[in-house]
Amino acid sequence: MEFKGAANEYLLLTEVTAANCHLLKQRMPSTLSLLWMMDDATQLKIDGKDYSFERQEVVCLTEFHHVEVGQVAGLRLVRFNRPFFCIIDHDSEVGCRGILFFGASRLPVFSIPDKELEKFDILWRMFSIEMQSADALQIEMLQVMLKRLLILCTRIYKTQKMADAGRQNGDINLVREFNFLVEQHFKTKHTVAEYAALLHKSPKTLSNLFARHGGGKTPLQLIQERKMLEANRLLRYTDMPATEIAYVLGYEDVQTFSRFFRGQAGLSPSEYREALLLRRENLPI
Repeated sequence: MEFKGAANEYLLLTEVTAANCHLLKQRMPSTLSLLWMMDDATQLKIDGKDYSFERQEVVCLTEFHHVEVGQVAGLRLVRFNRPFFCIIDHDSEVGCRGILFFGASRLPVFSIPDKELEKFDILWRMFSIEMQSADALQIEMLQVMLKRLLILCTRIYKTQKMADAGRQNGDINLVREFNFLVEQHFKTKHTVAEYAALLHKSPKTLSNLFARHGGGKTPLQLIQERKMLEANRLLRYTDMPATEIAYVLGYEDVQTFSRFFRGQAGLSPSEYREALLLRRENLPI
């Protein structure tokens, strides 16, 4: 079931099986997706990494994730674009810069507890019913339901994945804001000092902050990981030459980009692409 609004709003709500699993590979601009696993046999490759998901696990994806389907028996898919729903300006926690979607370089996954399943099932049924409405209030109703879903997911993710979930203070918000800014500017801003300036903080303040709340990673590591993720995606999924990829990622010359890539991956961009090609050729038919 799809909703398309007059101002480019888009919402997809559907059950995915082996018959229509091509939907998982679709990439639409400015979209975010929730995948709710309904069985224990779902196997996906996301950005070249293999994942096996269990029943009642939920995966949060951005438009930048590349999905390849291994095995799908059944899952529920919610996909929406920012024109339909983005509370980026007034509710960062459950919006597009919130903890579920604050960066494409990580893969947020959580499990729906048994005691919460009824809420999710009821909301899915209400969602499905409202998708078939056709009055002037439909979009408002759908937006309310989507926000409810994001709130439920955020609560569970915070409980399961964030060690300091009970401390919603300025430090945690600043970490999320940093990640969001990296997502916006990683192609043009490559230093911690540039992001510190955007946040009106010193680089040392950010380094100290991430030592406490960064999950063992420094601000520079997060910037570099995001650049590497994009480089990997472009080398894996496009035919762009290294010179063009270097330009896209904000490098003045391909030599500087190649040195960065080799330092991160241990291979030059051309060697990495050749290794990918060789691996595909050796896959069993």
